[in-house]
Amino acid sequence: MKKIYHLKTCDTCRRLLKEMDTSGYVLQEIKTEPITVKQLDKLHDLTNSYEVLFSRRAKKYKQMDLKNQVLTEQDYKQLILDEYTFLKRPVIINNNEVYVGNTKKRVV
Repeated sequence: MKKIYHLKTCDTCRRLLKEMDTSGYVLQEIKTEPITVKQLDKLHDLTNSYEVLFSRRAKKYKQMDLKNQVLTEQDYKQLILDEYTFLKRPVIINNNEVYVGNTKKRVV
């Protein structure tokens, strides 16, 4: 499977999508088509962690004072499902490889 979870208003996502050949990929814009439990569980299977998929750069992270809380894997999962901005993006699935975030060093 080849899929990219992205946000069209994210400058980094737009830049990366512009730089790469996206033919053959299914693009899912996470604001208009939120990630499902099944999709998030599939990403968890590939990364072995919900925390890896969680963005601490989201504005709500600071607003909700999550920095001062001890979060479990289930917390990360629920936060991502509740608020699309908590999914670190883009998430690129290329068969059994997954790239999370905006740096190529983040290959799981």
